[in-house]
Amino acid sequence: MPTTDDSGNAGTGALLRMRDLLDQLDRGAPAEQFAPPTAGTPEDGELSDADAAVLADATRIALRIRRTLSQHRRREAELAALFDTAGDLARLREPDAVLKAIVHRAKLLLGTDVTYLSLNDEEAGHTYMRVTDGSVSAAFQQVRLGLGEGLGGLVAETARPYSTGDYRDDRRFRHTTKIDTAVTEEGLRAILGVPLRLGTRVIGVLYAADRTARTFTPDEVALLSSLADHAAIAIDGARLLDETRTALVDLNEASRTIEAHSEAMQRAEDAHDRLTDLVLRGGDVTDVATAIGTVLQGGTLVHDAEGAELARAGTDSGPPSAEAVAASRAGGRAVCANGTWVCAVLAGHELLGSIALTGRADLDDADRRLFERASLVTALLLLLRRSVAETEDRVRGELLGDLLTRAADPAGLAARALRLGVNLGRPHAVFVLHTGAAPRPRLLAAAARLAQARKGLAGLHHEDVVLVCPAEPPAADPGLAAGAGPAAVSLAGELGRALAGPVTVGAAGPVTGPAEFADAYAEARRCRTALRALGREGAGAALRDLGFLGVLLGDQTDLGGYVRQTLGPVLAYDAKRGTDLTRTLRAYFDSGTSRSRAAEALHVHVNTVVQRLDRIGGLLGRDWQRPERALELQLALRIHRVNGPDGGGGDPGPGDFAP
Repeated sequence: MPTTDDSGNAGTGALLRMRDLLDQLDRGAPAEQFAPPTAGTPEDGELSDADAAVLADATRIALRIRRTLSQHRRREAELAALFDTAGDLARLREPDAVLKAIVHRAKLLLGTDVTYLSLNDEEAGHTYMRVTDGSVSAAFQQVRLGLGEGLGGLVAETARPYSTGDYRDDRRFRHTTKIDTAVTEEGLRAILGVPLRLGTRVIGVLYAADRTARTFTPDEVALLSSLADHAAIAIDGARLLDETRTALVDLNEASRTIEAHSEAMQRAEDAHDRLTDLVLRGGDVTDVATAIGTVLQGGTLVHDAEGAELARAGTDSGPPSAEAVAASRAGGRAVCANGTWVCAVLAGHELLGSIALTGRADLDDADRRLFERASLVTALLLLLRRSVAETEDRVRGELLGDLLTRAADPAGLAARALRLGVNLGRPHAVFVLHTGAAPRPRLLAAAARLAQARKGLAGLHHEDVVLVCPAEPPAADPGLAAGAGPAAVSLAGELGRALAGPVTVGAAGPVTGPAEFADAYAEARRCRTALRALGREGAGAALRDLGFLGVLLGDQTDLGGYVRQTLGPVLAYDAKRGTDLTRTLRAYFDSGTSRSRAAEALHVHVNTVVQRLDRIGGLLGRDWQRPERALELQLALRIHRVNGPDGGGGDPGPGDFAP
């Protein structure tokens, strides 16, 4: 039995041992330092068996407390990691950074050599590496697993966690050369894989692996699964964020598009209202062309269906090509040709004309639609113009028909003409037109334009295109001379250029008063027929310009006028100087154009005849002996002789035929 002192020492030793256990717990000492004491230990005095038993129980309790504290610390670290991951997700960091942080935390918490994450490619049917931590093999970092292949492929296919203590010898998994080579190159043996789930869908796998054999505990599986859930949330959040960003971009783009479209529609509506109002207020084609150019900031050309220019504003370009107009007409849209936009002006399928926009090669869709809408307004204007013109042409045609058919009530005809701006009290010439180079409506339209410009009348009468114009036009428009013949020549040239082909013009007049127009029309028609019969297509003339043929065709033969027109210079010379050139000319023709025989008939020297003939050539022109001209001169000489002052022959006295 121990003494009292010994018992006190023993008790003191037990207490010291108990304090030492608490110190070890406080320091977190390793488990091997918690060895239970034995009885009779010399340090701190010998312990009784009872004290030794109590200390052994205390040591076991201390070890349990240590294990509990270790578990709490590990749980605390795991919870801290999960909270940190949740914080990363809440802060919406870049998804790659969040995934790398999750993989790295898994490596630290599980204490493994390598952690990595793979994602499924559903279209390709395999899973591929996305993030690795601790890997040193490039082949391993780029490996792709088919669904069902290897440990990861099985996890991705079955949506269940799988682990192995030594992968190379584990026959539960479908081994492939590619996977085994990558695992061997990385040196991995123990592998744990858990699925990344979004609902019931597996989007990837999170792995923890060691290069030595080991067994993964259920707690480690649960921890890695929790991190995998966070990774899945990060991936889905990134997807949603990308979709949201894309939706916002699309929404902004749609908003800008809608705003631009709204502005374009408003601009188009304003322009359409402006153009329509311009038409309804009586604006002409030039006003519309100017408005189109102002709205679209370019130059504008308007042509009719025949290619005649109707208006021009802000451009000196030429007319659009027929090919461009045809292409626009076929497609129903504006087309760009050599930097100029061209749009056919249509009324249904009928081509009314075209509009061209210059200086805007970069016309966008909105302005293109606006340009096309302008063509509709132009079509409206041209239809209105045509309707008015048809009505006016009908009224003018009716008046012209009444004038050319000797309608009753001349005073009424004159009043009707004045209402149309035509003064029948002024001298007018009558022209009958013909062309084979263009359809009759085109010739009539060209004649109508001239009639409108010159305050005349144009229309169809007995299938003839007839034009009536003042014989003395304003000084600003010298296209028509006072006489009908020169006016016909000018008119034939002008219409020929407009129709790109010969136009034959027969003329008569000038006439004054409604009663004289019917006879003038008949004479102009005979002149037109004579010109065509003589092969003079594209010429213009009056009957008096046709020489003796005009005399024969004329209704009221003016023999004196014919003689004056043909022999006037010679007759005037004889009358002024008392010479005998007229009789010399007659003797020359009567002798068969022999100078010597003419000299004998005149009882003069042949040199005198030669001198007189030279003087005649100077008066009549060098071509006076041309057969056609000579025939005209002989006929005039005979008429001159028949119509002498004695009424039966002989030469007239001086001044009888003087101009």
